[in-house]
Amino acid sequence: MKLASIQAAENKLLLHTYERNPYLFVSGQGVYLRDEEGNDFLDLLSGIGVSALGYAHPAIEAAILDQSKRLLHTSNLFYHEGTANLALRLTEISGLDRIFFCNSGTEAWEAALKLARSHARLLREKGRKIGTKFLAMEHSFHGRTMGSVATTHKEKYREPFGPVMPDVEFVRFNDLDDLRAKFSEAVCGICIEPLQGEGGIHPVSQEFFAAARELCDSTGALLLADEIQSGLGRTGKWFAYQHYGILPDITTLAKPIAGGIPMGAMLCTDEAALGFTPGQHGTTFGGGPLACAVAIAVLDTMQRENMLVHIQSTGDFFKAKLQELAARHDCIIDVRGAGLMLGIELNSAELAKQVAAQMMERRIIINRTSETVLRFLPPYILERKHVEIAVNALDEILKDLAAYAGTAPAGEKAHG
Repeated sequence: MKLASIQAAENKLLLHTYERNPYLFVSGQGVYLRDEEGNDFLDLLSGIGVSALGYAHPAIEAAILDQSKRLLHTSNLFYHEGTANLALRLTEISGLDRIFFCNSGTEAWEAALKLARSHARLLREKGRKIGTKFLAMEHSFHGRTMGSVATTHKEKYREPFGPVMPDVEFVRFNDLDDLRAKFSEAVCGICIEPLQGEGGIHPVSQEFFAAARELCDSTGALLLADEIQSGLGRTGKWFAYQHYGILPDITTLAKPIAGGIPMGAMLCTDEAALGFTPGQHGTTFGGGPLACAVAIAVLDTMQRENMLVHIQSTGDFFKAKLQELAARHDCIIDVRGAGLMLGIELNSAELAKQVAAQMMERRIIINRTSETVLRFLPPYILERKHVEIAVNALDEILKDLAAYAGTAPAGEKAHG
């Protein structure tokens, strides 16, 4: 089927939940996707942070082929070889003790919310004063299921489905006074993305994160770190919270964990894990043999190739190039992020929309988040030559748009 016929079929048959871009991709290799006409696109989005090892990676292909020949599914009523093997790897790199496997980021976050509520119930049974309330952050995004969307800040995600889960209050991100004023014994958990993704690539401050940890410790509330976008190496460390030297009680993973095979995970401390007993939570497909086999292959490849060092080095180079770009263009307000999770904020949503569209026309894939932020979530195998291609294209596009608008980049103004 060609693009036009697929578009027509989807328009008739699918729920209208996505505004798709008019491109049909049929294959991929390394950091490139290929469309139906044989054009290669430099992918700086990696399926919204999913294809960490790029496309057609031999380790992933081998894991899929080998596991598919042996066993695809058993259900969680029985054992298979992959769960404990993967759990050991993830607990070792995270510093946490136990894990629950699921199928997506929003499922992992749902498990985290349920665990926090159940843990608080246990504390109340022991005579502790602790409630059921969650403090979540302004500009947060935790997913689209009912608990996840209740802790997601933007009203456009929550309002159509109200009433959503009650007992959630939003705190101004990185505002210590607001956090302390809203925290009380009524709170069972504080929800934080160490590096906000959908909210515009905003990092939590050291002081704010530390205060959240201290407040939780004072009452027995749990600190929940959402690492669905920032976790598993994306920022140059296995988890973004490791940049801060702060260990949460619960963290969540998904996007890159199995290289494109749907998988999510919630990790927690032994103390937090007491909140779940057999039968209280579960999943049919979570932690299945295929997903576990591929996730093990992803982790083994990253460790064998010392990929965290590469991510940090390439990310530093990418960020420096974007900062140089910002010095030349007044329309760039800020450059933010860590490792290969980066964003540049422009001074208008319309400009950001135009730039993202023109990058696609040049066969470079990025996207726009929080209206004005151009987001970069490339595969971890990205090289400096790819960074230079992207930044040069951005530079040319911004110059062209500035000339069309009758303005000039900052560097040109300095010489004018």
